[in-house]
Amino acid sequence: MNFTPEVKFILMPKGPRTLTFAARPDALTRYGGVYLLHRFFSVIGLKRAFAHDLHLGHRATRYSIGELVLALLYPIILGLKRLEMTRLLRTNGVFQYLTGLSHYPDATTLRRFLVRTAPQLVPQLRAMHDAMRARLSAQLERRRFVFDLDSTVLVVYGQQEGAEVGYNPAKRGRRSYHPLLCFEGTWQEYWEGEFRPGRAHTASGTLDLLTACLAKIPAADHGKPIFARADKGFYDHAIIEWLADQRVEFVVVAKLTAPIKRTLAGPLRYAEHRAGVSTAEFRYQPHGWAAPRRFVVIRREQPEDEDEQLTMWHFQRYYYQVLVTNLPWRPLRVWRFYNQRARIEQLIRELKGEYALGSIPTGQYAANEAHLHLLFLAYNCVRWFQLICLPERFATTRLQRLREDVLNMPAYLTRSGRHPHLWISDAGLAADWAYALAKIDRLKV
Repeated sequence: MNFTPEVKFILMPKGPRTLTFAARPDALTRYGGVYLLHRFFSVIGLKRAFAHDLHLGHRATRYSIGELVLALLYPIILGLKRLEMTRLLRTNGVFQYLTGLSHYPDATTLRRFLVRTAPQLVPQLRAMHDAMRARLSAQLERRRFVFDLDSTVLVVYGQQEGAEVGYNPAKRGRRSYHPLLCFEGTWQEYWEGEFRPGRAHTASGTLDLLTACLAKIPAADHGKPIFARADKGFYDHAIIEWLADQRVEFVVVAKLTAPIKRTLAGPLRYAEHRAGVSTAEFRYQPHGWAAPRRFVVIRREQPEDEDEQLTMWHFQRYYYQVLVTNLPWRPLRVWRFYNQRARIEQLIRELKGEYALGSIPTGQYAANEAHLHLLFLAYNCVRWFQLICLPERFATTRLQRLREDVLNMPAYLTRSGRHPHLWISDAGLAADWAYALAKIDRLKV
């Protein structure tokens, strides 16, 4: 008996065959979250500070100084890494409406502003940034200050002024800049930095930078513990002695010189810990140092991360890392405290990959330096907004995720008389918006 199965065809509904469309830059935006930032910037007086604190001798044009500086900040915040990409904001009417930048300048105008004003802009911008940080510091609870030092290489691919061939492990022989940076590790705020040519030594200018960092601690926080963490590029007797003289508690990776290697190869009393980690300590006075210092040894059977081999010494079947410190803690706790510095190293990688830290906007050294300080002002403004105004779960959100979830949010603007209404695409974030707006409205700085 032959059996023929019955076959049913399900007809799917067809999409529209004809569809009219039109450009509505005055209604749609992919940056709906900038309204929250705009409200925050207004409350902390950012635009007012640009107008009152920046005296650049800028010739009056279509744009004020405050508008031009904000027009440089927003693309950094929104992930537009090159000035030419700001054309996306020039054609976005809702973005301009939400930020109060009714006529957004083009890339040429922004680049000329940087080049012409940079020598005056840099010191004034730094002073304004410090004043803003001091005002907002009261909003963040601090039990201590942890200053994490680092440097980074910014590779260039042209003939930018001041770019030189120097330390550049990723692109050997390529010209670069080599900024020196310091972040406050408790809240991961940018605290101080110097833009330097690529040939600058890692530790060059560190004492001046540390002096500036300590001077920026608000008077209300004087007396709180101060810590410093740094990698082996900052292993220098002048830095170590200065930190000790200033009563700063420090942990610095030691360079594994021949005398230290001989000590590691000799008899040391190790304490065994989990995961194949052992710790020991010894006192040692390197040549030229004023006094003996405490050195902590971490011995591991095999690093979990292959990159750690770059800072560890292999002897027999172990890898070693040595830290110089004045902390009275047990060696394992010293090591764990130092390892928290990895958050800042990760942050710098994020700033390169997801913000504009790796992009050099002009061929002039001073203008590129100004852009660096604008970038870190933009970063701190977003960080303060994240910590002070958003729900607690956003406090540790990475930069890119924060941008995706909050700042770069599709939105639709409608107006009914004098009452604008912004429609956002994610109903689940409506409560977060209400929370943020309530926090902003109660903010007093």
